Amino acid sequence: MSLELQSVSKSFGERSILNGFNLSVLPGSITCLFGPSGCGKTTLLNIMGGILAPDSGHVSGFAEERISYIFQETRILPWKTVLGNVLFPLMDKMPKEEALEHAHSVIRMVGLEKEEKLFPSQLSGGMKQRVSIARAFAFPGTLILMDEAFQSLDNTLKYNILNSFLEIWKRDRRTVIFVTHDSEEALLLGQQIILLGDTPLRILKTVAADDERRRELLISKQL
Repeated sequence: MSLELQSVSKSFGERSILNGFNLSVLPGSITCLFGPSGCGKTTLLNIMGGILAPDSGHVSGFAEERISYIFQETRILPWKTVLGNVLFPLMDKMPKEEALEHAHSVIRMVGLEKEEKLFPSQLSGGMKQRVSIARAFAFPGTLILMDEAFQSLDNTLKYNILNSFLEIWKRDRRTVIFVTHDSEEALLLGQQIILLGDTPLRILKTVAADDERRRELLISKQL
């Protein structure tokens, strides 16, 4: 069953962000919502995640998913260590030893194994975002929503995490929807790349990631 937005509209005051917007996402796929900053991508993602309610239209399938969310800003718990933050969503989800092993694994994936015992106040902004990423990957959900999740990371670390994420995704095939304005992120991770633009937001083009000609077209649009 697809995850769908049907004729969804959303306004803030007199500003119309979505007007009769339609989108269908295939479960088990990685979908990129790609477009310039400020075009309404975050609003769209927040409606999918149930953080915002649409003014009108129908949102189908998302409420039945177990969602983990990576926001643009870090939202980790300041009173818990790196390890404590990653373990937090695993409480009552799996046996203690299994949860601990799983948490250690994703913390290694984001390169924070030496910082496991540190608190957020002792971390840089990029490290805090890596904790957010690790926590979302650790949660045994069915849908991951990511809002510019990699923008605070340097390129080497970003590509390492993207590659690790793809390996994890190949094992469990969770549905992933991520927002970015970075063409390289879109091409590296997205199977389906939805090029968004205009106000109210509309789909300008849908690009299959295995179509080289259309990939080049997508990049050229952003030059």
